[in-house]
Amino acid sequence: MDRTDQKGRKGQQGKPVRKQPLPPAAMSTVGGTLLGTPGTQVKLGAGAPVLPSGLSARSWIVADAESGDVLASHNSHWRLPPASTMKMLFADTLLPKLPKTDTHKVTWQDLEGVGSGSSAVGIKEELTYSVHDLWLGVFLVSGNDAVHVLSAMNGGIEKTVQEMQAHAEELQALDTQVVSPDGYDAAGQVSSAYDLTLIARSGLQKKDFREYAATSEAEFPGRTVGGKRETFEIANTNRLLTGDGVAPYPGVAGVKNGNTSQAGATFTGVAERNGKVLLVTVMNPDSGERHAVYKETSRLLDWGFAAAGKVTPVGELVAPRSAKPPVGAGPDKHSDQTERARTAAAAKAKEKEQSSGGVGTALAIAGGVLVVLACGALVVNRRWPRRRA
Repeated sequence: MDRTDQKGRKGQQGKPVRKQPLPPAAMSTVGGTLLGTPGTQVKLGAGAPVLPSGLSARSWIVADAESGDVLASHNSHWRLPPASTMKMLFADTLLPKLPKTDTHKVTWQDLEGVGSGSSAVGIKEELTYSVHDLWLGVFLVSGNDAVHVLSAMNGGIEKTVQEMQAHAEELQALDTQVVSPDGYDAAGQVSSAYDLTLIARSGLQKKDFREYAATSEAEFPGRTVGGKRETFEIANTNRLLTGDGVAPYPGVAGVKNGNTSQAGATFTGVAERNGKVLLVTVMNPDSGERHAVYKETSRLLDWGFAAAGKVTPVGELVAPRSAKPPVGAGPDKHSDQTERARTAAAAKAKEKEQSSGGVGTALAIAGGVLVVLACGALVVNRRWPRRRA
């Protein structure tokens, strides 16, 4: 059972902040021993900036998307409700299975079980939608109705949950327990800042995932009137992308936000600056500051870009199980066996890159700005980090 923080902290403008539980005394050490240690983990080198002040999230992580190095973390393996950031795992699991040109006529059964009061894009039964339409509904407005329809196309909620859980385990996102594919609050449904970052890193290998995550607005099909299908505009709820209520973050290219009563606000973001690509996940900030999850993410991104090359990593984002070298290969040794494993993993990654159109695709983001994620910057499965002892 989590312990309770007895400190009577004050939030923005002296507003009382609800008591935060303390992290478990023991957490997973996937990615490194320090990542399982409660509290903030950072190793500052010469010239490295100190971490930003005012961070109130229960858990956060800053990682290099290319090398997998974790630059700093705070309770990154704390298993917490993920809210709609769970949709990243949903998308990473199902995107390769459902061709975007396929269409589906929605039935009332497809929408059965959508959580009361949960986010929705406005899907109506007896209307037909393309898979492309449905993914826009998932990524932009976090539509739980779109998740349920895509799950129905995949064979149902139970099958989809099982596949998501299996994919999480393949990614070594072992803090994650999937109960509902849309991330709606459900007993036992948890993930962690570390896992969500692993999942985002995997999803960003997919061209469609990158493009949907970076789309700021789109037209969504509505009812047919006078023989013509009407549309209505939907906008991405990622405020660092659209600048809704907060300053848009320069170079941001996704990925997913969430907010429920149990999870609080959660967010995983990716941004590029001067060829460096960083991933940041923030879970449940409690400062009382408006849009705190985005503001704390921005501060951590700023810190990460300034600190890159000036800190000693405190851990790493591990490779998927299928990319691990054979048993017997030394963790840091360049043996022939290890090199053969790396060559095979690189060949597999190249094949995936070619089928997805290449990772160097320019991503359209808010205001028509183009952010080019440099070739190789997100092809992280070409160069999985070395395994440390």
